[in-house]
Amino acid sequence: MTTEQILILDFGSQYTQLIARRVRELNVYCEIHPYNHIPTITPDVKGVILSGSPCSVRDADAPMVHLAAFRHKLPILGVCYGAQLLAHTSGGEVKPSSIREYGRAKLSTLNTENPLLKGLEVNTQVWMSHADTITSVPENFQLIASTETVRVAAFQIADEPTYGIQFHPEVTHSTQGKTVLKNFVVDICGCSQDWTAESFVESTIAGLKEKIGDDKVVMALSGGVDSSVAATLVHRAIGQNLYCIFVDNGLLRKDEFEQVLESYRHLGLNIKGVDSKDQFYSALAGLTDPEAKRKAIGRTFIEVFDQESHLIEDVDWLGQGTIYPDVIESVSVKGPSATIKSHHNVGGLPAYMKLKVVEPLNTLFKDEVRTVGKALGLPDAILKRHPFPGPGLAIRILGDITPEKVQILQEVDALYINGLKKYGLYDQVWQAGAILLPIQSVGVMGDERTYERVVALRAVTSVDGMTADWAHLPYEFLADISNEIINRVKGVNRVVYDISSKPPATIEWE
Repeated sequence: MTTEQILILDFGSQYTQLIARRVRELNVYCEIHPYNHIPTITPDVKGVILSGSPCSVRDADAPMVHLAAFRHKLPILGVCYGAQLLAHTSGGEVKPSSIREYGRAKLSTLNTENPLLKGLEVNTQVWMSHADTITSVPENFQLIASTETVRVAAFQIADEPTYGIQFHPEVTHSTQGKTVLKNFVVDICGCSQDWTAESFVESTIAGLKEKIGDDKVVMALSGGVDSSVAATLVHRAIGQNLYCIFVDNGLLRKDEFEQVLESYRHLGLNIKGVDSKDQFYSALAGLTDPEAKRKAIGRTFIEVFDQESHLIEDVDWLGQGTIYPDVIESVSVKGPSATIKSHHNVGGLPAYMKLKVVEPLNTLFKDEVRTVGKALGLPDAILKRHPFPGPGLAIRILGDITPEKVQILQEVDALYINGLKKYGLYDQVWQAGAILLPIQSVGVMGDERTYERVVALRAVTSVDGMTADWAHLPYEFLADISNEIINRVKGVNRVVYDISSKPPATIEWE
């Protein structure tokens, strides 16, 4: 089944994913591709958006694209660098801004009869972020918007649906930015806005049936949203030919192994639970470096999963819950970004497994995965579950891992998470967890001096986890939960609360 789409060419802007999210919010499918890896233009492509960039079109090695492949064939919208690229390659002039133009601005001059700017108000606020300015344009460029300091804030090339805007419509600071994108995507490109969660479910299940046929698929589940939604889609397509494996690595939350297995059985999934705690503990023995712990867990998981997969005869496919940001990162403009930490998903399938990979969610953002899960009828216990790191509690125990430390942290974590739910705070938080610190502190219990462990509580608010703010939890809650943890968990006598945002900190401590 073909889906009409908008093609977004990425020139390295930090906002490119945001453009895609805004287009998707219009119920129009779009894909991001690096400017130097343009796919074959098929009839379902209805328009092209050229993203911003940290580069300057004046640079000798500036990212360029052969615009003749699209010009006069498809509508084009150049955003910031994209607009400068259109002007520069058409004979216009782009120069360094005399004053760096960054932040809020107002469109003081506006042609509201132009199809791109229809419905906008004069002096509408937009967001600028550029060090260069388009100082002159060819005669066939029609100026359609200006600010007090930026004469060429928006233009259309005469007699063709090619537009350039110097501002960023995708950020919320551009108050009518979504109207600009809707004008381009719906009115100018003619997209019908029929890409919904329900249509995605229908077309994906049909595609999986055609792709997989009667073959068998094996899939590792984690209890999280991505793998659960992916497994449900595959299950709807091939039924009991999907074999799910849930590995207990000894680093899950308290009672999570049993609870997750039970929830999956209610969904009718063909699932097997594997207790591999001892194998993981052995692999982690003596390791304190966070990256070493992550790699040991990943390596051990592959060993366990491969062993279990071989017990199923004639398996051809591996199912994975890969989502779109993972795909974008792997083919980014300048290659994958520097390693901050190993991703908890298996970054590549060992060659010896010889399985084809099926990834039904690899075109969706995280919030879209939840919407699809809701359309599939998955319970809130799965859909609203906080993200949980693949290495589990291993990266929330600073230092080496022992079963005793895991048990202490499981008890603390359970009290904390259940407390958030009891106070009605759980759904207001993007992610929460407890961290066991490698230090001890002096305390007093009764008439005795104690010297016991310290735990840190972490809770953040976020949209997608790329940035996050620390959650401003009520003091009453923090006081109650601290008291409960210290009274109930033997070995802990101090609780602290992490008030660091991301950036500069990360959500997890390791």
